[in-house]
Formats: sequence, structure tokens, C-alpha cells
Amino acid sequence: MSGAIYMAAAGAMNNKLRLEIISNNIANVNTSGYKEDRINFKGFELINSSDVQEINQNIPKVLLPIALGTKPDFTAGNMQHTGNKLDVALEGDGYFSIKTPDGIRYTRSGNFTLNNEGLLVTQAGFPVLGDGGEIKIADIDDKNFVIDEKGRITVDNKEINSLKIVDFATTNSLKKVGDTLFAMEDPSVSEITPEKIKVKEGFLEGSNVNAVMSMINMIEAIRGYETYQKIIRSIDEVTGKTVNEVGRIG
Repeated sequence: MSGAIYMAAAGAMNNKLRLEIISNNIANVNTSGYKEDRINFKGFELINSSDVQEINQNIPKVLLPIALGTKPDFTAGNMQHTGNKLDVALEGDGYFSIKTPDGIRYTRSGNFTLNNEGLLVTQAGFPVLGDGGEIKIADIDDKNFVIDEKGRITVDNKEINSLKIVDFATTNSLKKVGDTLFAMEDPSVSEITPEKIKVKEGFLEGSNVNAVMSMINMIEAIRGYETYQKIIRSIDEVTGKTVNEVGRIG
């Protein structure tokens, strides 16, 4: 089969995946702490790319770009003031620690709440961890409940716990789990204490998705997909004519 049709098919599939990723990013443009997904590509050698080599004999091989999944963009989102005592945002590099049935997970989404037992939890109901374990709060009256810039939680001027905020030397092995949670896949990468971090009570970190650019990229992906479809059809028609007409005895 012509190497050109492999290249066109790969281009169509890449744009299809790109469209799915962009659509999910746009759907989460208002999700607190959401990190935009970006597509990863790797070049694979196209074997027997004779049609390309016929044009230029100096080309020894052709690399076919194939999409291999996504990687989050960890750029910080904009701060949004809410005034809610249980909303907290991080200014600087770091993550809140969350206890889940599958182990410790990490997030930048600080729209926390209290469950029926008085535990500080995420919107999904997972306990938020403090330096002293799970955080239990009896009362969040405006006069006696404070989360300071260091993440220390005080009630009636008495410190009851402190948000466990961690960072990593590298984020290359952080895998997104759901929309706002992350798991560290490399056991050799240890948690470290962030040096420059500030907790802002009554704020949330917004999504880092640029809605305008995402819409532009979506249009490009749709047009790219349609273009590659036309190329595939054209190549198929040429191949059909070659098989059925070239060399036909008149």
C-alpha cells in the first residue's frame, strides 16, 4: 500500500484525538484547579516509503507522527475570589494531599467542604489530609475559623491541624486521574516541602484553559481531519484507477 495513505490516515487519527482532547478541555474551562491536557507525539519510521523517495532520493526514511496520549500543562490558573472560608488556593508550586481508596492523590483544586462527620473533604467526598492526618472541624463560624497563609487551621485561636501541601522535584511522572486529581506513578520520586508557597483562604485557582485559543485549535483540528479524509479518498481513487485501468489491453 502507498506510504502516502499511511501518512494521511495517521494525520486523520491525530486530528480526531486532538479534537477529543480539546473538547474535554473546553468542557472543564470552569473547573477549579483543572490542568489543560496537551497531546504527545512520537515519530515512527514509515517503512517502504517509496513514493516519497521517488521525489527525493536523498531521503533515507520518513517519520510518521503518531499521537501517544496526553500530558497535563501544569501552568497555574487565575485566582478567583469566592469569600468561602473552605475555598483555598495555592500561590506557588505545590499540591493539596488527598486520601482516596486508591492511595494518596494530589490536586490544585481547593473547593473543599465538610461531610456529615465534620471532615474536610473534596467535592467527591475524599478526605483532605493535614500534617496530623484527616482534618476534622467542628465549627467554621467566621469569627473562630481561619486558614492562614501557611495552611495552618485554627479554631478559636487554637491550631487544630495544618494542610499537607507537597511538591515534587519533577512533574513528569504525575498522571491525571479524573479531571483534577493526580497520581505519582514513579515510586522513586518523593514528596518534598514547597519552599515558596502561600495559601489563600476564600480563593480558588481557576482552570488554565484558554477558551478562545481552544476554540481556534478545535476549528483547526476539524479542518485538518476533513482535509486528511479528502486526501485518503483521492489516494484510494488513484490506486483504484491504477489497478483497474493502467495496463489494460485496448
